[in-house]
Amino acid sequence: MVSQFGSLGYTIMRKTADLTVVQKTIIDTLLKEGKTQTFIAKEAGCSQSAVSKHVNRKLSGRKNCGRKRCTTNRENHSLERLVKQNQFKNLGELHKEWTEAGVKASRATTHRRVKEFGYSCRIHLVKPLLNHRQRQRRLTWAKEKKKWTLFKDADFIFQQDLAPAHTAKSTKSWLNDHGVDVLDWSANSPDLNTIENLWGIVKRKMKATVKETWASIPPQQ
Repeated sequence: MVSQFGSLGYTIMRKTADLTVVQKTIIDTLLKEGKTQTFIAKEAGCSQSAVSKHVNRKLSGRKNCGRKRCTTNRENHSLERLVKQNQFKNLGELHKEWTEAGVKASRATTHRRVKEFGYSCRIHLVKPLLNHRQRQRRLTWAKEKKKWTLFKDADFIFQQDLAPAHTAKSTKSWLNDHGVDVLDWSANSPDLNTIENLWGIVKRKMKATVKETWASIPPQQ
């Protein structure tokens, strides 16, 4: 005869820590009915050892399994403050400052706590330097354009960089069909767009103006 619990079809044998909420409910219900642990294990779809450990854990008042956390809530809050003070610090720097404050924790523990706070560790990408071949190509390109002037050729040559949208076959085909000459660019070429340089000049001028304006305002009494 198949009981109401056995009809659920729980046949996967699990460890105590892997017991589902449904399995724990089945164990608690059948235990109140006075069923044996062997019967309960069969109905819940787990081992008798798992049933025994679950029962003993409830009797001892222990709710969670596993090792006790090695850091206190106060220590965790101190680490969270370190992260908020400077979110650009790497894990090694955070771990060093945290342990220097008297906290006994491993680097792995520091990593787990930071993830618990909702932060993720990222490694900044290093900008690759130009190799010898790229430097030679840039030098050749610069020599060819040495006598090229913006005011002389700007109306005849279209400037753009090597962005994927600019180098796509469809883009090249459209420019070619409409007779638009495009300035050839070397790999990792410098930005020759004059507007970018102009924006840099404007930003520096604005910063200087704001600084002078604030300096001219008399302090309030």
